[in-house]
Amino acid sequence: MTLTHDDGATTYARATGSDGFARLALKLDAVVTGLNGIAYLALATVLDSFFGVTAAVQYPVGVFLLLYSLGVLAIGTRREINRTGLTAVIVANLLWVVLSLVVVISGVLSPTGVGTVWIVLQSLTVGGFAALQYVGLKRL
Repeated sequence: MTLTHDDGATTYARATGSDGFARLALKLDAVVTGLNGIAYLALATVLDSFFGVTAAVQYPVGVFLLLYSLGVLAIGTRREINRTGLTAVIVANLLWVVLSLVVVISGVLSPTGVGTVWIVLQSLTVGGFAALQYVGLKRL
């Protein structure tokens, strides 16, 4: 934001204000999630035997993650962070954590040991994003 004073001097104000932390957490989430989605789409046939999760599951998950990351990025790059949008991202991330753990515990996708570790690590990462975003929400 540019401010011009009566004497003609120009100063620059930070556009982020108190939303810088939330903005960073959203952008980090968007980048990591987007890369994950691209990996599922590009490497599904390789990862299916490695993770034990079929390409038929990875393709729609990859599309979802890619679209979700674009939505998260849109929220994180708005001029002003929308509290409702940020809250929705936090809730969605927590839902991902719960569903990931349900998948692991139930064995519904029959992941390999590596696949199980990956799902748990992924859920911890997403839970970390939710925690960072919650801190960011409280700072708004």
